[in-house]
Order: sequence, then structure tokens, then C-alpha cells
Amino acid sequence: MTAAAAPAASPASTGEQPGVRLARSRRNAELSLLLLAMVLVAAYSATVEANVLDTVTPDFWVPAAALGLVFVGLHLVIRWLAPFADPALLPAVALLNGIGVGFLRRYDLAKAAPADRETLAIFAGTGGRQLAWTLGAVILAAALLAIMRDHRSLSRYAYTLGLAGIVLVMIPAVLPARFSEINNAKLWIRIGGFSIQPGEFAKLALLAFFAYYLVRKREVLSLASRRVLGIDFPRGRDLGPVLVVWIISLLVLVFEKDLGTSLLYFGMFVVTLYIATERVSWLLIGLILFFGGAYLAYLLGSTVGGPFLNFYDRAQIWLDPFAEPYDRGYQLVQGLLTLGTGGLFGAGPGGGQPTLLPEVQTDFIFAGIGEEIGLFGLSALLVVYLLVVERGLRAALAVRDSFGKLLAGGLAFTLGLQVFVIVGGISKLIPLTGQTTPFLSAGGSSLMANWLLIAVLLRVSDGARRPVTPGGPAARPSGAPPEQLHGAPTEVIRP
Repeated sequence: MTAAAAPAASPASTGEQPGVRLARSRRNAELSLLLLAMVLVAAYSATVEANVLDTVTPDFWVPAAALGLVFVGLHLVIRWLAPFADPALLPAVALLNGIGVGFLRRYDLAKAAPADRETLAIFAGTGGRQLAWTLGAVILAAALLAIMRDHRSLSRYAYTLGLAGIVLVMIPAVLPARFSEINNAKLWIRIGGFSIQPGEFAKLALLAFFAYYLVRKREVLSLASRRVLGIDFPRGRDLGPVLVVWIISLLVLVFEKDLGTSLLYFGMFVVTLYIATERVSWLLIGLILFFGGAYLAYLLGSTVGGPFLNFYDRAQIWLDPFAEPYDRGYQLVQGLLTLGTGGLFGAGPGGGQPTLLPEVQTDFIFAGIGEEIGLFGLSALLVVYLLVVERGLRAALAVRDSFGKLLAGGLAFTLGLQVFVIVGGISKLIPLTGQTTPFLSAGGSSLMANWLLIAVLLRVSDGARRPVTPGGPAARPSGAPPEQLHGAPTEVIRP
């Protein structure tokens, strides 16, 4: 007779709580995915050097290793401060950030003289600066996780954040063009050699305010006045908030000369409103208002001119870029030709000609990468973006308070809308915009703002996944107010 197998040790017998085991399992999965992402970045860098230099230098792995150290540092912060956070967010964003740094390094090699390429310093040029910006952005995200131990603490400063967001949006519009305009879009604050895009940070502040405001007004905004074709439409007197944001978005379109930023601000408010009320009519009203306003601006640009002229010119380029392929339509035409050259499989990392595409390191980085990795590679990148958006929406569904639902849902949608605006612009689906591709494009403002966005999503997902003790409240995050415990009664969003 054989001895009976010993029973597996239970969590109680090992002295380890189930929640601790769950958190450790998620963080271990996150670390494994993160290391895999850095291996892919290193492989990308090696392939770039093989195609550009006809050899692979001994230090090809250094950018991936430097990024790996930065991201593992953030992983340790998450393990300590947000142990129940979604384990897929950090690896997915790290992969996008790493591919961006790798392509910018490839751009530096293309710009350098052939004799100097093999000796080009790893931390030089646009790629080196992006590495430095990545370090700063990740440190900022870690600091936000340390300061904001509960996402609901943002609701205390909702009106302050809303005011700050409006001010940040307005500053570039009122500044003289020499201090705010780049490529015909007034989105910047430029002082000497320093520049910052305040609108990237404004979207985070405004979303926090929108979430707070709509949690308190959703019952009123959900009321219907009449039903048309099975859709309940709101009362006329409840349209005020939407009209105010609509007017602000049109002012951004006209005075900051950027369709993408205008669409981003208005879109994130309307979608947050839809999440709060579950009324499809708000989406229809939002679409009618925005596209009606854009068409009105186009008509005024063709007749009145003035501040509407820039949008009219962009719309004309979008309608027929090949009318002036070597003048106004040059950038869009080159972007379309670059995507066409890439085909299905691309020329291979390092096999394209990024220097022929204007602003390839910022506005058109998606087209530049597409030339080298093809349609299949771009589809894979879009799937990674889709994964980040999906995990943000999952956090919104799982979190137990209404403010968190609106905040996470709005943040996830905003990231997805920004990617749509960029890809739509370079593929001629919509007019070109001045938006940057999140985590890929060169520049510190976009990188820092989007890493802050990810930090908020990590905090919300940590609150959503934190286990609730049976018969009692959930473990309170350090620094959370006693009246905002996850186990306390929470609001439920109702239509």
C-alpha cells in the first residue's frame, strides 16, 4: 500500500492571505511580460542596425537594457503601491515606448553621414533625448502613484482641475504666434529652446472635472423629453453643458488651428456623458454638433477667411492632396506613398527611407514605422493600443464607485480617440491634425501626459481588483479617506 499524498498547503497553513498570493501572481506575470517586451525591443534594435549598418554593433542592446531598468523600477513601485493593478498595462505601454525609442534611434542613423553611423553614440540625437524623456515620464508616473493612493481623492480638486484645464487650453491661443505656433498649429508654449504642449496635460485635468460633474448631474441629464425612432432625447434645457464644451472645442478649432485637439476635447466629454447616462441620444447630438460646427468653420473659411482660413486650407489639402503634391499637399502625399511602399510586410526595420517624410519623428511616425513593418506590423501595434484601451475600460467596469467608472472610461476612450485621430489623418480618413502618437512620437509633453494617464488607470484598476473581505470592507489603500472605503456603499450608474 502506498502512502497517501500529503494535502497541498492551504493559504491559512502557510500564513499567506489569498489576496497577497493573487497580487504576487499578477506582479510576476507583469514582470514576465515586461521582460518579453524588452526582448522584442532589443530584437528590433538589432534588426535596424543589421539593415542600416550591415552589421550589429556590440552595444545594440543598451537602449533596451536602459529602458528595461526604467520600467522594472516602475514595476517595483507598482508592486509596492498598487499590488492589485492590471498586469497587462505596463508591459503593453513599455513595448510601444520601446518601439518608439528604437525607431527614433533608427531615424538618427538615417540622418547621420554613412561614415559616422557606426560610431553614433547610443544616447545622442532624438533617440537619446526620448530615452531621457522616458525616464522623466516614468518617474512622474511613479510619483503620482505615491501621492494618489486612492483615485477618488481627485474628486476633491475637481473644480480646481477643471479651471486649470481651461487655462492650459487657452494659453497657446492667446499667445503670439512666435511663442505658440509650430507647423501652423498653435498648441505650444515656446520660450527660448524650451517648448511644452499644455493641451496634453489639460485633457487629464478636464477629464477629472467631467467625471466629478457628471456623477452629480447624471440623473438630470438622463431625463428624456421625447422619444424619436426608439431613442430618448434629453430636454432642451439640459443641453447647456454640451453646448458650452462644443463652443470651447470650436474656439480651439479656430484659434489654435487644430482639428484633432478640438475633436479630442469634445469627444471625451460626450463619451463620458454617454457612460454616465447610457443615452445614445447624447452621442448623436455630439456628432451632429461637432461635424456641423466643423462644416460651418469650413464655409466661413472659404467666404470670410480670417481665423477660419487655416481650417479651410487643411480641409482642401485633405480633399485633394495631389492637387499640389510638391507644395501644400507634400506631407500628406509623402505619408500616403510611404504607407503604400511598406505594403503588407514592410521593408524591414531599418530598410525604409524616413528622411524623405517631413516630421516623421513626431506627427508622421506611424507612417514612418509602417514603411518598415508593413500593414501586418502596424496592425499589431494597433492591437497593442487596443489592448491598453480594453484594459482601461475593464477597470472602469470593475471599479465600485461612479467617479472611478467615468474617470477610467474617459481616459481609456481618450487614448483610443487620439490614436484614431492620428491614424485617420495620415491615412486621409480625416484632415491632418497636430496630434502626436502616444508613446511613439518624439517629445516630452505627450510622453509625460500619457504616462500620467497610465498611472491613473493603474490606480483605478488597483482599486477595482482589490479583494473585499467577506462580511467587511475592502482593505483601505494607504492614504484613502475613511469615508471612501471600497467596501462602503457606492453609487451605481443608472440610465
